[in-house]
Amino acid sequence: MMRCIVIDDELLVRELLEDNIRQIPFLQLIKTCKNAMEAMEVMQHEQVDLIFLDIQMPRLNGLQFLRSLPQPPMVILVTAYEQYAMEGFELQVADYLLKPFSFERFLRACNHAYELFRLQHKAADVPKDFFVYVEYVQVKIVVADIEYIEGLRDYIKIYLSSSTKPVLTRMTIKAIEEKLPPPAFIRTHKSFLVAARKITAVKRDLVMIGNKEIPVSEFYKENVTRMLNLSKD
Repeated sequence: MMRCIVIDDELLVRELLEDNIRQIPFLQLIKTCKNAMEAMEVMQHEQVDLIFLDIQMPRLNGLQFLRSLPQPPMVILVTAYEQYAMEGFELQVADYLLKPFSFERFLRACNHAYELFRLQHKAADVPKDFFVYVEYVQVKIVVADIEYIEGLRDYIKIYLSSSTKPVLTRMTIKAIEEKLPPPAFIRTHKSFLVAARKITAVKRDLVMIGNKEIPVSEFYKENVTRMLNLSKD
């Protein structure tokens, strides 16, 4: 559940956002505020995970307010002015809703924010080392040693920093992905799972681990983009 507040000086917009938020099962509305000063007071006493933030407001505009926060929560900008989009994304906002917006567009922004929220909370979960069978022998896999994993139907190859030869074991890539959740490991392709911290470069259709190239398919490109955004936090 994401605890959220609304900051907007327009009553009709506040009411619309309140109504939309109540229809989203993973959102809990804590407070609606007419200006940034009201919001500051709320945030001193309440945990806030997400802010729906207007830009053009009296005294302190939304971007000024956002820059004033030492550790801002996730933000979805809600504004009638598209010229602030670049500045908003430089401040690493989750999304930018341009008034007037449909409920479908609102829901898409909320789903994106919730996915980022879940990924950030998983960041503290460090995957544990595990054992796999290799020719009837159980071999320990140290998670920190994994560079990437390649799926081959019912088998996987686990490529390690400490070995030139991958570990081949009978397991599906879906099963290993459940052991190694994001953001520590990201899926770049239906057949590849990559240790995010081992990535040294990102190209259009590839990620690099040193001189090794791992493909990025169109379907999984958003995973790589999300990883890059999280690494800026």
